[in-house]
Amino acid sequence: MGDLTFLPAVVMARRIRQRKISPVELVDAHLAKIERVNPNLNAFVHVDAERVRREASEAEAAVMSGKTLGPLHGVPISIKSSLDVAGMRCEAGTRLRTGYVAAQDAPLVARLRNAGAIVLGVTNTPELLMAWETDNRLYGRTNSPWDLDRTPGGSSGGEAAAIAAGMSAGGVGSDGGGSIRVPAHFSGICGLKPTPGRIPATGHFPASGGPFALIGVVGPMARTVNDVKVLFEVMQGPDEGDACAAPVPLRWPSGDQTRNRPIGYFEDDGRTPVTEEIRAAVHHAAQALRGAGFQVEPFRPAGLEEARLLWKKFFVSAGGMLIRPMFRGREQDLSPMLAQFLEWSAGEPPLSGETLLDAWIGRDILRAKFLAQMRKYPILLCPAAAIPAFRHGERSWTIDGKTVNYLDAWSYTEWFNLLGNPGVVVPVSRSVTGGWEGLPIGVQIVGRPWEEEQVLAVAALLEKECGAWKIPPIC
Repeated sequence: MGDLTFLPAVVMARRIRQRKISPVELVDAHLAKIERVNPNLNAFVHVDAERVRREASEAEAAVMSGKTLGPLHGVPISIKSSLDVAGMRCEAGTRLRTGYVAAQDAPLVARLRNAGAIVLGVTNTPELLMAWETDNRLYGRTNSPWDLDRTPGGSSGGEAAAIAAGMSAGGVGSDGGGSIRVPAHFSGICGLKPTPGRIPATGHFPASGGPFALIGVVGPMARTVNDVKVLFEVMQGPDEGDACAAPVPLRWPSGDQTRNRPIGYFEDDGRTPVTEEIRAAVHHAAQALRGAGFQVEPFRPAGLEEARLLWKKFFVSAGGMLIRPMFRGREQDLSPMLAQFLEWSAGEPPLSGETLLDAWIGRDILRAKFLAQMRKYPILLCPAAAIPAFRHGERSWTIDGKTVNYLDAWSYTEWFNLLGNPGVVVPVSRSVTGGWEGLPIGVQIVGRPWEEEQVLAVAALLEKECGAWKIPPIC
């Protein structure tokens, strides 16, 4: 049967129901993989092996008695350590929360458990999630399973590394500026940023409130689109603790309904260049979808630069205003990456009540204009980032003779946090030149708000055409 830990989650669940593998066998395989691989990657920061084995035995007993616990029966998963998992650490990578253990599960974690999933443990993040590289003073840095000298991304970097390396069948990240989609792109897996409120962010730290509720979400990550789909189905649905929640029913389209939606694609935004191989990956994805029966046309939406600038006001400027007071008197606990972020934040024009209100109104006006453009192209195809996975500590890169700075490299995901669009990243190819040799390249598929099902349907067809997931070298 080979390495059980690299089976798709839906296959694991099916084989458990068929009694071809046992939950205990599957959990033991994952725990052994964690013991072997995690010391190099530092993806997991807390694993409760005793509890996990007990839950696996209960899942096995259920199978033997003819019971099915749900679509994830016996499947071992992981959770980003910014979400409450009862009895596990929810420290969000900061010394300010050292030793904090959640008393109860976040609603989405409870939904996953009710579907039969077994939570192996929680994964590493940058401090307070404010970086695209995973490192902190609590647990140190997380390394990419593709190259230990590189980052798996952030802020859901520990989650991406764990899933890519087969230490977890899938799990949950969060995303305020690409924090699910960039790690998925860097690590060669799939990740969905949903519409705010489609999956409840209740139980997440920092909490999503005020302007952050407009941009910050939680979402599924896995090695295949089908696994992301199942995780999404289980987690989605309103919760009173999420300010953006809405009772949106599941609406999976037929194949014809999916292909009847025109796709607009762009290889760069005209401002921030992308590597030649990322450009080629987007072009290849567009060609593959055209070959699969879609109408695919070049189209670059208007308003992307305005969206980038407004996102900076919410995430960088307002984020700094909230975080800076938390460290008064505890400056020695501040991690270097978060200190750097706060410096960038301090360099932005200060926000007053009036300028924040102007930005909020400006966002809503821009969103309406953007969605009007999507009447013609309800699906967009574009890069997930300007570069593949970068080396630890790098903060700028030269592409086509132009310097691309750290915050600019992720503008390809930041727009859609500001605008509230769902987006999924699917691995499409790997880089072979330019100092990025062997690294995964993902492509981003974006839809209209509350249309995650359409986005995932297109993603599944793209995955079928390209089939780019590979086992990383470290495994």
